[in-house]
Amino acid sequence: MNMIQALNSAMDVMMQRDDNVVVFGEDVGYFGGVFRVTAGLQKKYGQTRVFDTPIAEGGILGTAIGMGAYGLRPVVEVQFADYIYPAFDQLVSEAARLRYRSAGEFWAPLVVRTPCGGGIFGGQTHSQSPEGIFTHVCGLKTVMPSNPYDAKGLLIAAIEDDDPVVFFEPKRLYNGPFDGHHDRPLKAWSSHPTSDVPEGHYRIELGKASIVRPGNDVTVLCYGTMVHVCLAAAEEAGIDAEIIDLRTLLPVDVDTIEASVKRTGRCVIVHEATRTGGYGAELSAIVQEHCFWHLQAPIERVTGWDTPYPHALEWEYFPGPARVTAALKRAMEVA
Repeated sequence: MNMIQALNSAMDVMMQRDDNVVVFGEDVGYFGGVFRVTAGLQKKYGQTRVFDTPIAEGGILGTAIGMGAYGLRPVVEVQFADYIYPAFDQLVSEAARLRYRSAGEFWAPLVVRTPCGGGIFGGQTHSQSPEGIFTHVCGLKTVMPSNPYDAKGLLIAAIEDDDPVVFFEPKRLYNGPFDGHHDRPLKAWSSHPTSDVPEGHYRIELGKASIVRPGNDVTVLCYGTMVHVCLAAAEEAGIDAEIIDLRTLLPVDVDTIEASVKRTGRCVIVHEATRTGGYGAELSAIVQEHCFWHLQAPIERVTGWDTPYPHALEWEYFPGPARVTAALKRAMEVA
């Protein structure tokens, strides 16, 4: 399966298992979603369980919160992560706070799926990575997979979770792994081991990172598309880097991060979102707090720039292998 098929399979499996699971959002029904992630679900489960909504993200999330409070498990799609901001108040003030302010009497088991990231020449309004904003909100869980196998297992776990989950899907990975070399032929998931996705139910626990490349010299913390960029960079640099795919940003797997950095003594953090206030700053603080006496070099960060995502200068903004390789070499220069 590619990532689109894996995500579709996750929703299909959960809709078969639980009649309370409903799917809705902009164009997710008859059209099957702008990226076809919900294709075929309305035909299979009917218009009462898979349906289209107006272009009103605040209304979509408000409806989902009410459904969740009354026992349903809504899976809603915001067509692009760039359009999630109108729903921000509903997510932060209502969904994330419902369990706390009702003293556990009510909760909102909902999932917000949304495609994120660049690399498709989507410009400033179709390329954003706002995950860091949501990791600041207690009461929300934040997830971003990097491959089809994880995407299905994590989405199933998110749907089964009793708290609201914001599930970011790197759109550049929908049809194949992308290592940041835009000038090379595209690759399909069919040749990648993580495309071997079981048809049935399985779950990947939220809050557990994955070591996708063991190594001894430097720890690389990344997620989403940047996992593949970092793998390419480490290979090209010839550095024995341990690459950790965080998968879940909140809750984050501090134990895996700590164990790796204490062993390697070096850390490079990579994400596509803008630098200032980005999630990499939180990761840097975690490493500093837990691993200070083990660090042999300053923590390096490779990120997007503090600008809107530029259309004409896509690859100057995108944190590609060259920038990651340079950061790996800087981390290794300090004895």
